[in-house]
Amino acid sequence: MSYENDQEMNTLKVIAETLNRSNDLEQMLQTVLVKLLELTKLETGWIFLVGEKPHFRFVADVRLPPALSWGEKKPMCTGSCSCLNRYWKGDLVDPINIIECKRLDDAVQYDWGETRGVTHHATVPLAAGEERFGILNVASPGKEHFSKEELTLLQSVAYQIGTAVKRTRLFHAQEKRAENYANLNEVIRLIWKTSNLSTLANVVVRESLDKFHWPVVGFYTREGTALKLKSSETNHVPDPLPDQIPMEVKNEITLSFKQQEPISINHESRVVEGLSSMAVPITMKEEYIGILFVAGPDPEAFSDSDREVMQALAGHISLAFESIRLQEQRGEMLLYEERRRLARDLHDSVNQKLFSLSLLARGAKEVISTDFPALKDPLDEMLSLSHGSLKEMRSLIWQFRPVGVEEGLVTAIQKYAEHLGVGVTFDVEYVPDFPRTIEEALWRIAQEALNNVSKHASVNSVAVTLNESVDGVTMKIADYGKGFDLSPKKSGKRSLGLTSMKERAELIGGSLHLDSRPGEGTTVKVFLPWKPKGESS
Repeated sequence: MSYENDQEMNTLKVIAETLNRSNDLEQMLQTVLVKLLELTKLETGWIFLVGEKPHFRFVADVRLPPALSWGEKKPMCTGSCSCLNRYWKGDLVDPINIIECKRLDDAVQYDWGETRGVTHHATVPLAAGEERFGILNVASPGKEHFSKEELTLLQSVAYQIGTAVKRTRLFHAQEKRAENYANLNEVIRLIWKTSNLSTLANVVVRESLDKFHWPVVGFYTREGTALKLKSSETNHVPDPLPDQIPMEVKNEITLSFKQQEPISINHESRVVEGLSSMAVPITMKEEYIGILFVAGPDPEAFSDSDREVMQALAGHISLAFESIRLQEQRGEMLLYEERRRLARDLHDSVNQKLFSLSLLARGAKEVISTDFPALKDPLDEMLSLSHGSLKEMRSLIWQFRPVGVEEGLVTAIQKYAEHLGVGVTFDVEYVPDFPRTIEEALWRIAQEALNNVSKHASVNSVAVTLNESVDGVTMKIADYGKGFDLSPKKSGKRSLGLTSMKERAELIGGSLHLDSRPGEGTTVKVFLPWKPKGESS
């Protein structure tokens, strides 16, 4: 190469003009490499864009020898080499005159093909100020030395390339940021159209995948001692997300939930092996709700704007949760008022009439049973039926009152048992924050079980056990009364209440088991999963 000042200035001018023609990074690097070799009369060259070890991308090349270009240039796209190792160690600051090329040495050793006489190359770091972006390598057959002037020119060109890489990345970052926020507005608009919590996770996941094109999107919520996957979708990636993650497991999802801060992992996700990932917590006031999780195969899959957008999205999800929760509470208040009205109406009408009927039957029995002995048994039956109906009506009125769990499930069971005159002993280590559907189902099943004890067991005490697990919650209600035969012919009227309890459990994906024998008491055991039936995973 001839390096007269005017030729050097012309080279830098042409390179600068070439770099300014495009914002397509890889196209720009390919074009400028062609121009550089044309101006310097060098034979071949290639460029790596380098990230954190061991990640790099082979992005441009000109006239690679066959030994390095076979298999869609596989020798250049995999494995490490001396120049990359120096770059990662921080030793590659200035142009290095000649480096023996491990890739070329391997080509000779393993007979990959013709090297066209290229045995060494010069290596120049691509940088702009303190930022480093990659490596420029150039070579020619038989060339084992570059002069100081040649290296100075290559360094100047490399600085121009580094500056152009920085400019292009900033351009694309701003472009992506604008696109991300436009997409965020679309996702937020659809989130705020959602009116119930059971579909919110599906909307968030589906729309995030569609608008942001994140390869993997998952929505986890806390249920008991684990984070449960409420919804997930993938884009050309097999669904890798675990259905549940116990809190004691250490990964970016549980860490983000516990620390209540975003966690980003490059290519070393503990949730989905080999992918980059990002987890952002969703919090409503002081309540920890769950995690929005995204993942992808690119080590640089998530930009700063992706992180900003995910945090903004998580904020809107939290607000949507709060809004839907308030709407549900308003609905519950309306139901509360309606139950109060029904209870009041039943008390004022049917209950009073049954009470009057009971008094009339008792009075009639005392007045006429002596004179008309044939009426004694019918009057006794009438009195018994009126007492039974009155008791059942009072229980019905009690059930028509508000749901009854405002003070907690255990307190509600205790109060209802006291209302029936039944004593309760509890074996409960910890009462979790139940989802509303589970709490109401447990409460209604407990009511029916206590009703059965009051009516049939001939005892005035029960034992209630409540246990939670990763999968769900188990409640047992046991009495030590007279028990009964479970065969349909002998269970009689109890079968209706037992069927009702079983159907209530199965409605949300649970199960109910009854164990009873004459003289050995009765145990009702119900299991309800954290994820109610019908909610998407």
